[in-house]
Amino acid sequence: MATNQKLKIVPLGGLGEVGKNMLAVEYGRNVLIVDAGVMFPEQDMLGIDLVIPDWSQYLKDKKEWVRGIVVTHGHEDHIGALPYLLAEVNAPVYGTRLTVGLIDVKLQKHNLSSRANLHVVSPGERLVLGGLFEVEFFHVCHSIPDAVGLAIRTPVGLIVHSGDFKFDHTPTWGLPPDFGMLARLGSEGVLLLMADSTNADTPGFTPSEKTVDEGLDRVFREAKGRVILATFGSLISRVQQIINIAARHGRVVAVDGRSLEESVERAQTLGYLNIPPGVLVDLTRLKGRPDHQIAIIATGSQGEPSAALGRMANGKHRHITIKSGDTVVMSSRVIPGNDLLVGRAINKLFKRGARVIGGKGDQVHVSGHASQEELKLLLSLVKPKYFMPVHGELRHLHAHAGLARSQGIPEQNILVVENGMVVELDEASARVMDRVPGGWVFVDGSSVGDIGPAVLRDREILSQDGFVLATVRLNEKTGQPVGRPQIVTRGFIFVKDNQELIERAEDEIMAALRMNSQQDPQLTIRKALSELFYSETQRQPMVIPVIVEA
Repeated sequence: MATNQKLKIVPLGGLGEVGKNMLAVEYGRNVLIVDAGVMFPEQDMLGIDLVIPDWSQYLKDKKEWVRGIVVTHGHEDHIGALPYLLAEVNAPVYGTRLTVGLIDVKLQKHNLSSRANLHVVSPGERLVLGGLFEVEFFHVCHSIPDAVGLAIRTPVGLIVHSGDFKFDHTPTWGLPPDFGMLARLGSEGVLLLMADSTNADTPGFTPSEKTVDEGLDRVFREAKGRVILATFGSLISRVQQIINIAARHGRVVAVDGRSLEESVERAQTLGYLNIPPGVLVDLTRLKGRPDHQIAIIATGSQGEPSAALGRMANGKHRHITIKSGDTVVMSSRVIPGNDLLVGRAINKLFKRGARVIGGKGDQVHVSGHASQEELKLLLSLVKPKYFMPVHGELRHLHAHAGLARSQGIPEQNILVVENGMVVELDEASARVMDRVPGGWVFVDGSSVGDIGPAVLRDREILSQDGFVLATVRLNEKTGQPVGRPQIVTRGFIFVKDNQELIERAEDEIMAALRMNSQQDPQLTIRKALSELFYSETQRQPMVIPVIVEA
């Protein structure tokens, strides 16, 4: 169908990074949003709980244009930002049964469940949004049940979004991939393919989820004491595998960690977990059981100190004390940037006597994302005119672009873009337009977006060099100091051991104020102390002057 308007693809998260996946498809005054996820904070994001996409500028004047939000699956990096998005945008949400169930759990915690417009869809189902976008859902295999890809028919052509996927011929849940659907889409003619790039730099095929059974079974068979397994809260397929193997070896299973407990409860209610009677028990009921009859599934696979495994590693868990004989299994992928936290947690677990398993050769985890040969096969089946790699760091996107070139897609038809870069399409052309302003929005407790780069810089300074609080009484009429300043430090120096430096700092404040009586006293104090402390210690603590009028 010929048209004068262009279709716009606007990635708001997930391109150039791992996590917070979110993408908008825009045509005229109609917007379709695909996913709205979170990213876990990086090492230098001190005090930050979550990072969500910044949609404020893009959606500023378009909130009424949003015809629907379609969600590919229930992992945090695809649904975690929905409570924040739905607080601003009144639009229906579509997902499969488990996905909608996990979304509802999140919305309940934000008191949004009653007003949210959630719709359950099934693979093979089609729906029309805004009279323009016809969305067809197709089954894909991932590390969570009920994952789907999207075929979006638009006025300019067919767009295919793979979602997170791998070609798993022996999945632990559901059917193998729907190759027939992919081939049918390819024969229909695909204008644009957007495909998961997370493992685009990994050769070969991603192993099946079934291969984890063998590795976990070996762990349970060899373990003499408790088995503690760390995984993501929404990795429901892995939870089922662990429960099956634990039951086979005569162990009960306890779940530890709020997000994991909520996901397991909802998945069990919806029938996505098959748990034999008596196998799943409360954590508090483990006391008195022999260690060789206990398995625990815990959050904290990314080394988070506040998660269940992190509290065990630090000796701060209320119910579980790590000891010799325990086997800890890291059954998840380490998200880039979390290596230091994970390494630190593992070292602490070893120090407490545990045996820690989690290397590639141990077969206790496989990726849920397609590797190079699967990505090539997808390209061959779908045969898109244009290709845009999504979901991954820049190195992953460029590696995926290289695979597309090897499959015969012309260089000019491959669109490697980052968050905010708008791709404009019609039947005959595709080009990258100006960037939409955006970035990261930090969630810190109940605060959303109030914490910015300046606050993070302050936190970094405080964490590295501490602060100095200088309280000075000034004569209200003359502006001159009254008495000596009072100096308090935290995280910089220990006052009792550095009394001489503190007295010099007090003298420096007095002298600077007398010489610069016409200037802002706070700036004067800050400049004087910063120069003194740096010259004496080569450190730059945060200097906080407090002026009291006398």
